[in-house]
Amino acid sequence: MAREPSAIICAVTGASGGPVALRLITELFIRVTKLHLVFSPTGASVFLRETGVEAAPASLQQAAIKSSKSSVKAELVVHSPDDLGAPIASGSVKWDGMVICPCSMGTAGRIAAGVSDNLITRVADVTLKERRRLVLVPREMPLSALHLENLLKLSRLGAIILPPLMTFYHQPKGAGGHIAFIAGRVLDMLGLENDLVPPWGSE
Repeated sequence: MAREPSAIICAVTGASGGPVALRLITELFIRVTKLHLVFSPTGASVFLRETGVEAAPASLQQAAIKSSKSSVKAELVVHSPDDLGAPIASGSVKWDGMVICPCSMGTAGRIAAGVSDNLITRVADVTLKERRRLVLVPREMPLSALHLENLLKLSRLGAIILPPLMTFYHQPKGAGGHIAFIAGRVLDMLGLENDLVPPWGSE
């Protein structure tokens, strides 16, 4: 049964996928009560290049309101990736799930190896040890054997691996239709109700 989480952590790392991240952030803004965002330096740079939106609270809120045409519900907290003293770095702080979208292969590899060298990898480590939902949206092509081994290890550790693959059964309208589908599947994995993913056979 899907429910409304009180807090979600969304991280954006240095891989292509800014439009998917922006749509996901927009959807989270209107569905959760607290949204923690962490951009890696490269993630913020690629995000700006691909979306034209800066990884800053005011810019993200404005983009979310414009895109959703709805009021922003979530309390937004943006963390520095270097702030290992942030509250979310501790398992004693409660949140319902974490998504890394896009997730670079370097980030995936460090999480798989247990290397907590920044706030993103630290929170991912905490999410796994606390048995909370961790959704990774890996963005690389083609995948090497090392990439596949790291993703398999993370899956066995409890992470949900959700590659941003295109689907066509719902007859998407352009790139926006594919982006909405991927964002909707991430929301599904986080336990959030949404109508972005039409059920098979519904049309």
